Amino acid sequence: MSKRNSDAPIRTITVPFNRVEGDLEIEVEIDDGVVSDAWSRGTMYRGFENIMVGRAPLDGLVITPRICGICSTSHLSAAAKALDMISGVEIPDNARRIRNIALMVEQLQNDMRHAFMLFMPDFCHADYQDFALFEAVHGRYAPLKGSTTIQAIQQTKQLLEIVAIIGGQWPHSSFMVPGGVVSLPSASEMLHCAYLLKNFRTWYEKQVMGCRLERWFAIESKSDLMAWLEESESHREGDLGIYIRFSQMAKLDKIGKTDQNFISFGSFDMPKKTKVTCPRPDERLLPAGFAVHTDVASFDQSNIIEDISCAWFAQDDTSGHPFSSTTTPYATGRENGKYSWAKAPRYNGMTAETGPLAEMVMSGNPLFTDLVKTDGASVFVRELARLTRAATVIPALETWIEETAVSREASYRDHGMVENGEGFGLIEAPRGALGHWVKIIDGRIVSYQIITPTTWNASPRDKEGQRGPLEKALLGTKIDDKDNPVLFHHIIRSFDPCLVCTVHTIDLQNDAKRVRIGKM
Repeated sequence: MSKRNSDAPIRTITVPFNRVEGDLEIEVEIDDGVVSDAWSRGTMYRGFENIMVGRAPLDGLVITPRICGICSTSHLSAAAKALDMISGVEIPDNARRIRNIALMVEQLQNDMRHAFMLFMPDFCHADYQDFALFEAVHGRYAPLKGSTTIQAIQQTKQLLEIVAIIGGQWPHSSFMVPGGVVSLPSASEMLHCAYLLKNFRTWYEKQVMGCRLERWFAIESKSDLMAWLEESESHREGDLGIYIRFSQMAKLDKIGKTDQNFISFGSFDMPKKTKVTCPRPDERLLPAGFAVHTDVASFDQSNIIEDISCAWFAQDDTSGHPFSSTTTPYATGRENGKYSWAKAPRYNGMTAETGPLAEMVMSGNPLFTDLVKTDGASVFVRELARLTRAATVIPALETWIEETAVSREASYRDHGMVENGEGFGLIEAPRGALGHWVKIIDGRIVSYQIITPTTWNASPRDKEGQRGPLEKALLGTKIDDKDNPVLFHHIIRSFDPCLVCTVHTIDLQNDAKRVRIGKM
């Protein structure tokens, strides 16, 4: 607990926190109207990792996508990659393309739905009614009736047809298997995918970006960004321009800052033959890495640990690598400082933020590298990365759809039976670094550990007392509206938290030393 800096009373407020996935409770200690300490709590135990123990290896391809209805393809991909590693199979180029296409489409729909259904509606808060842009944002982002909100729902619904074409259904498809994918779509099916993507790109460029993607790629600094904003009316009046202008008025570049440690597991395995190029020399389009500020170092998954010092789990050691960790629920209330069903992942003992901003840093994107150096990892830059990530994904997605349409090579390579071994599948899900670690003995799973992006971002404290990124981001936030603190909403939603994946019941009593942001 932090020490108080005055004799003023600590205020207690209760705020329903909706428009997000899962069950999260945020507790903050407030001194003189400013957040002096924070606790991020996952409030629901689900136990998917224990469900997997004793099952056949392929069961993970059916069960783990059910962890989340938004990122089901991401969990399927991580599960399949772990089995690829255990079986020692190298999947064909077409399988890589098809897996990548599905992951990219799932990412695109998540980013647009998050921006216009979860994050931007907070711009309609009464605190902003005197802003010059208030009428415009209310017309575009009012929950379930704003013009852009409705368009985003329509556009992403059509876009997701691509996953249904190549995977049979969305969500919870199971078309990825060790060795590749179960079938190769026909050329006509891939041409239909290209048509769906073209329609989405047209909408994204006109409505969201207000410019062609090629113009956006020329922006390499904060000064370039401000010049782009003033360059034309379409830039200013597009949803991206509205976001930048409104964020300046609301000073979103001043809040929600973290320690600026970033982690990316990398994603989108490169086919051996492709016209797509990588931003860094790597076997993946999105490179893996760990960065302190913008200094990027190589990534080694053996440096990851899960700490349960403040989580409701029991094991012999308070921390360990996922291959040696267990998921044994042990609810103790608040004894011994435990307060969450989420574990605390760390890399080389350090906290790390993950997500679109981390991916931009790891890729060496010049605009976001400059923004982090200039303003830090704020709400503004974090959400800007998510809102514009589609621009970096669409060109590669177009190419891989085209290459799959003309290539009739195999999409599966026989891997034999998986009887013994251990492996991991690491990818970038829409919210960031996702990993599955699997051990198999005599044809049965004996250990299955999962670390999701929100486990990184919304982690509790570890044995060293280090706060997770979300907890850190809340410190110093000024609370003006005790009934509905909109700055909390901006900060928390900028991480796009998904607690249904993270948490491995709720104390409903009031506590005079906490602000409670209730069940989502």
